[in-house]
Amino acid sequence: MEETDTRIDWTAKAREHIEQLTMPRWALGRLCDLMVEIVRIQETDSPALRPAAVVVLAGDHGIASEGVSAYPSEITGLMVANFLRGGAAISLLAKQHRLPLRVVDMGTATAEVVPGALSVRLAKGTKSFLDRQAMSLETATEAVAIGRQLLDRLAIDPGTSTLLLGEMGIGNTTSSAALAALLLDRDPADLVGRGTLIDEATLAKKIDVVRRAVTLHAQAREPLEVLAAVGGFELAGMVGMMLEAAERGRLLLLDGFPASVAALVASRIDPGVRDVCIASHRSAEPGHDVVLEALGLVPVVEMRMRLGEASGAALAWPLLESAVMLYREMATFDDLAQ
Repeated sequence: MEETDTRIDWTAKAREHIEQLTMPRWALGRLCDLMVEIVRIQETDSPALRPAAVVVLAGDHGIASEGVSAYPSEITGLMVANFLRGGAAISLLAKQHRLPLRVVDMGTATAEVVPGALSVRLAKGTKSFLDRQAMSLETATEAVAIGRQLLDRLAIDPGTSTLLLGEMGIGNTTSSAALAALLLDRDPADLVGRGTLIDEATLAKKIDVVRRAVTLHAQAREPLEVLAAVGGFELAGMVGMMLEAAERGRLLLLDGFPASVAALVASRIDPGVRDVCIASHRSAEPGHDVVLEALGLVPVVEMRMRLGEASGAALAWPLLESAVMLYREMATFDDLAQ
């Protein structure tokens, strides 16, 4: 006897429910789209975003030595300490929304481990990828494996439904642009932005650096090869977290350009990663728009941000909470007839 396919079309089921809510058809616009996305990802009629956690991964980039940022690498360690002291934007936003904040040192150049951060440091930053790989293929593979372990090592509630992922690392928009250029076969000029608001001369240098890197590492084709060639420790760790979260069916609320590039890498390894992602915002980086289009993701908000550290994800969070609350609690027209 032929087996019956009992899989539920959660997208259709969510749309059917929304059509019955007491409002004109799709009157909440993008909020309705979010309802569908969340129900599809969680595969339930009773979606819930909590427990949730914010995770910020930090790492330094050797490419920063090429003068592609307005800030020195020392800022990475200082900001990690600031996250944990509660003085950073993400610290305050996480507090506002009652979200636990976890900080991971994947490979900063700080002399000492910052108290309060989980240190899984592989090295004090990557190498400049203008004359060699940023890291070996073995190290990139190890960083991804460590990232996979982070959900457990950070003692995040095993029932966690949502992860808000962000990063910190001077030079990481340069690394992200190089990753995207190699993975998408795009002109670096389409991807490189001002990052920390660099001036015209530094922007031209940054584009040139990425072009040279793309030429040097043109042989890198597989996702892990590209990651090793021009990536960063925090990006590799994020790739691992995304792969593990997708396997566990967790919703991933992506932050800005680097986080979205990590999702691009992860989705090339496991296409299922893209299916659990929601893009929180579209940043001011031109490459972010290109990567979101490649992933097929529509951002929740557009505020021209360029901060990173999961700040965009935290700002979009209340809209996701509203979408879930309305989906679960808003009356239907059938309710009115009773």
